Amino acid sequence: MTDCIFCKIAAGEIPSRKVYEDEDILAFHDIKPAAPVHFLIIPKKHIPTLADVAENDIPVMGKIMAVAGKLAKQEGCHDGFRTIVNTGRVGCQEVYHVHIHILGGDKPLGLMLGK
Repeated sequence: MTDCIFCKIAAGEIPSRKVYEDEDILAFHDIKPAAPVHFLIIPKKHIPTLADVAENDIPVMGKIMAVAGKLAKQEGCHDGFRTIVNTGRVGCQEVYHVHIHILGGDKPLGLMLGK
């Protein structure tokens, strides 16, 4: 995908504040944080939305979920955190490359994180 900002970040073409990286996934801080801790975890493979995840994507999506808690704790979320996946237009997805938001801090985040 040539015009996807997250593909460019994963390829190292656009700098990011990395939290974690391996051959399959990348985690980096959100540029407009909505909480004291706010980072994203993406697959390096371009998958437009959660609705587009196929059976062969299960290993990478499982890896994302498996490292989410470890990374949240590493970033200071010792008493919990939120995971958010916006999917499609109605789900308020802004970048069409599947990504998991990890949000946390020292206060409860509530049900809504308005813009």
